[in-house]
Amino acid sequence: MTARLHPDYRLLIAFGILLVFGLVMLSSASAVVGFERFGDSYYFLKRQLAAAAIGLVFFFIFSRFDYRRWQRLAVPIFIISVLLLLLVFMPNLGQSYGTFARRWVRLGPLTFQPSEIIKLTMIIYLAAWLSGRDRKLGSFKLTFLPFMAVLAVTLGLVVFQPDIGTAFILAFIAAGIYFLSGGRFAHLALLFGAGLISFVLLLQYRPHAADRFKIFLHPELDPQGIGYHINQAYLAIGSGGLFGRGFGQSRAKFQYLPEVYGDSIFAVIAEEFGFAVVAALLILFLYVLYRGLYTARAAPDGFGRLLSAGIILWFTGQTLVNISAMVGLLPLTGIPLPFISYGSSAMVTSLAAVGILANISTRRRDL
Repeated sequence: MTARLHPDYRLLIAFGILLVFGLVMLSSASAVVGFERFGDSYYFLKRQLAAAAIGLVFFFIFSRFDYRRWQRLAVPIFIISVLLLLLVFMPNLGQSYGTFARRWVRLGPLTFQPSEIIKLTMIIYLAAWLSGRDRKLGSFKLTFLPFMAVLAVTLGLVVFQPDIGTAFILAFIAAGIYFLSGGRFAHLALLFGAGLISFVLLLQYRPHAADRFKIFLHPELDPQGIGYHINQAYLAIGSGGLFGRGFGQSRAKFQYLPEVYGDSIFAVIAEEFGFAVVAALLILFLYVLYRGLYTARAAPDGFGRLLSAGIILWFTGQTLVNISAMVGLLPLTGIPLPFISYGSSAMVTSLAAVGILANISTRRRDL
């Protein structure tokens, strides 16, 4: 039985806590870098607040927009997002900020990261396409090959930016949706094999990726060179102890730890608040996973189940990869921590996705 209910407030409160905590931590983690680069300790916080405000507008709109309409819009919005990925490689449009990677697009006063948008649009597209395959799901020719073709094009455009971390997250999301839709294990094994071969090739032709993998295996190598980032993260996390140095008291953020406002913000959290708050944060992310999977299970149709599951896989996968990289369980990837790391495009897109989740939860079935 399906009922039109209120949204899952417990899930939304959990996301709200993550958002507020992220803004508070960003105010501390980015203060030194903001003052050093722009003469304003709150430079990054102000921009993140602006992105959060825009994201909340999308959240309220999408939370009231019937999620089933996305099924009809899936193809055009996915095509548009792929075209946006192509703009990254266009002269005068594609932008790089302090790195060799071209991941941003500037259209007039607007600057955004298409690889963040493609996360959501790919989830919508795959959920719409796979939920309509029914008996064709087991077909290698009719389902798996087209699935692989879509994935290869999308991942290829992201890898060539290069943004290997985001490509990994996209592959994780796509494999998860394919599995939950009823795809065959043999096909997933082929997908894993193709991913492994691609990873080996990346190590051969992308020296930056090879360096990160080498340091992952041997973090003691070159601590002042390619191993500097991860070793500083270890120092920050280890110095936090059980209860941390206290809010605003991080030493790593004083130009020691790279990307303190981005993918390294977890290390600042651990240093300032210690293991106790880090454990609470992990429990909160696990609670989001639990409530998100409940929303997926209670969705009234296949599209809603795959769409909500894909969004939760996205947030969970990024969290797992970011934290694992900071503690040495995975190579450094540059993947941000959802709702906490700095990133305007990521914030707006993530809050829009939460709005879609909220709308799905208003139509949940009795379980």
